[in-house]
Amino acid sequence: MQVPPETQVVIDFDDNRAASALVGPYGQHLAQIERRLGVVVDSKGNHITIGGTRDGCDAARRVLEMLYAQAVKGQDLDQGEVEGAIRAVIAQGSLFEFDAKSAKSATFDSINLRKRPVRARTAAQDSYIRALKRHELVFGIGPAGTGKTWLAVAHAAQLFERKEVDKIILSRPAVEAGERLGFLPGDLREKVDPYLRPIYDALYDLMDARIVERALQTGEIEIAPLAFMRGRTLTNAAIILDEAQNTTSMQMKMFLTRLGENSRMIVTGDPSQIDLPNGQTSGLAEATRLLGGVEGIAQVHFKAEDVIRHELVARIVAAYEGSPQRPAAGKS
Repeated sequence: MQVPPETQVVIDFDDNRAASALVGPYGQHLAQIERRLGVVVDSKGNHITIGGTRDGCDAARRVLEMLYAQAVKGQDLDQGEVEGAIRAVIAQGSLFEFDAKSAKSATFDSINLRKRPVRARTAAQDSYIRALKRHELVFGIGPAGTGKTWLAVAHAAQLFERKEVDKIILSRPAVEAGERLGFLPGDLREKVDPYLRPIYDALYDLMDARIVERALQTGEIEIAPLAFMRGRTLTNAAIILDEAQNTTSMQMKMFLTRLGENSRMIVTGDPSQIDLPNGQTSGLAEATRLLGGVEGIAQVHFKAEDVIRHELVARIVAAYEGSPQRPAAGKS
């Protein structure tokens, strides 16, 4: 088999600040591109040299141009953005004409918020965002770090900012690794807040803190345990149920039937992290089985390769998925 010839590509960037952001702290962004695309990237000021195979150099050049276009607009570049650009270029394949300014938006969909845009970084995230925009009930299913909850909160925030809904309701079942609320100190809110902290974090990351605080005080954003949903009809709202793998069958049915007029519902969960008592069926597993193919309902499944939290997280998830495991609690 003939070995592809080595190629060298040289790029000069005009904007000093954007070029510095492109390199990343201690060259982390360039190192990430090197690992993922099998190239060697050298930076001297605004002058970047790429060495490797022809395809590798072309992909790295497109990634750098895409990231540079974002940096010029003042957008922050982190490891997730770099990984998203790499995956977008890989998804595009070889293009004869490449426009760095529009390539990402043309490939993956996005959610535009006042604070900042939220872009899909993988094909699964792209499918998820498109499903959120087109369906009234969406299930996001897969391992930790794939952006299920974060994108769900982003979509709910967008609907709220555009006044397409009057409120955001965020919920989780208060079941975590066998712990019980009664043993925690404090009043009810202090007991349940630790379980809902990831949702708070997503809200403050995606929306202005003052708006979040005011909306929490007025009830326009409501964060509550799943048990508080019983008996309610939720209208004109964006409703998110996180960690849904820890719902029972009856809890899931109760939650899904809360959907009222002009509301959107998003259910997220990881079937591999069920903390229900042994022998109890996960409401998420049952719902996805029963509701598959029902009109108006979408299901998006994420895999280990969709993990964007950190490169090591993807490897850890893949290692666990590939090893023999005892049956998870609650599976039947």
